[in-house]
Amino acid sequence: MPPMEIPHTELLTIRDWVRWITSQFQAQGLFFGHGTDNAFDEALELVLATLRLSHDLPETWLDARVTSREGETLAARIRQRVEQRLPLPYVTGRAFFAGLEFEVNRDVLIPRSPIAELIGNRFEPWIAEGGVGAVLDLCCGSGCIGIACAYAFPEALVDLADISPSALDVARRNIERHVLEDRVRALQSDVFEGLDGERYRLIVSNPPYVSTAEMETLPAEYRHEPELGLEAGDDGMDVVIRILAGAPDYLTPDGILVVEVGASADLLVARYPDVPFLWLDFEHGGDGVFLLEADQLTEFHDVFVED
Repeated sequence: MPPMEIPHTELLTIRDWVRWITSQFQAQGLFFGHGTDNAFDEALELVLATLRLSHDLPETWLDARVTSREGETLAARIRQRVEQRLPLPYVTGRAFFAGLEFEVNRDVLIPRSPIAELIGNRFEPWIAEGGVGAVLDLCCGSGCIGIACAYAFPEALVDLADISPSALDVARRNIERHVLEDRVRALQSDVFEGLDGERYRLIVSNPPYVSTAEMETLPAEYRHEPELGLEAGDDGMDVVIRILAGAPDYLTPDGILVVEVGASADLLVARYPDVPFLWLDFEHGGDGVFLLEADQLTEFHDVFVED
């Protein structure tokens, strides 16, 4: 693909840049699935992030002039997004989850889980008011789920666990960004191996669940995300099964496990037809998230271990 021609001299204001980028993004056939779902929202986020402006800026500011140096930075980022198909949060270095801002880079998946809605509702009715002492964000990546849980449950201690040292570096920077060092820690752990018998009232996980075959069909944007955070064996269930088998040893007796498996939900149900997975509904979109209580996991423990 030849370098994009960007009409710098004609793009004067924030409004001009947003309008032109929106048109380009629509024309270039980009895939939107990393925090936005349309060209306009993505163009607006690119411009505001580059200019270090918030999304609640006064509308009159849209007519503010963009400097030539800012225009050069915007142009470089547009080319990254279009020519490399780099997901926008990797271009800007930031992503939003549960109303909070997080640092992201190519060492972590980009936050986009519907679990954010559950966190906003404090996992009611399964968690009673004030009833969380410890939370585990398993396969934490950037740490967005666990850190959002720390906001939702200000009395809780939160562990962020991941097998990837580079992902944990990002998670630790996000802990510092949100000034949560006194209640949130990042631990290297291969699923539960590395947690030293901790017990949690709430275990939440968005693990890898993409099959080997499905990886080949993903849009180009997803190919920039760490394979370790996406692929999990021939059928995508390798990590999920390990979570199901190990969870009873790490939950309190009244604990719950919440796991996102996305489009692999039907496969999981077919594999374990007798397990009473509770598939959660989301007001703001999303599916493929199940909940199991500690006693249910204990009841079916042998089924998961034998598998």
